[in-house]
Amino acid sequence: MIDTNAWLDLLVFRDPRAARLNAALCAGTVTAVVDAACVAEWHRVLDYPALALDPGRRATIDTEFHRRSHRVETAAPPHPLPRCEDPDDQKFLELALVTDARWLITRDRALLALARRTAREGWFDIVEPALWTPDGPMRPGAR
Repeated sequence: MIDTNAWLDLLVFRDPRAARLNAALCAGTVTAVVDAACVAEWHRVLDYPALALDPGRRATIDTEFHRRSHRVETAAPPHPLPRCEDPDDQKFLELALVTDARWLITRDRALLALARRTAREGWFDIVEPALWTPDGPMRPGAR
């Protein structure tokens, strides 16, 4: 499960720190799930003036997002999750849980602050794109 900012790193900014994740998505060795709420946020963010995306580039990026993601219908989480400091990011925690995601990939500090809790509960790892590997998160400082 990849949050909106990590998708921006992958598709808009082409951040080289997310190269492992990008390669895995392109190869189909990992699946990135999204639901209606994630897609709605993605479309809203693509229209932010700060991104300055012309219509052609926006359409190309959006097509790539839909090609690399797998849309699912979701139900309510089976049990309570920790509350994210940013209520807009709660949907990422819920989607990761209800889809049995192995990872929630994000650079968002409010989500990363919950990483120990979600790992301790055995739900999923919350990890930055630069530290993601298919075998589990790298330790910060290791590359």
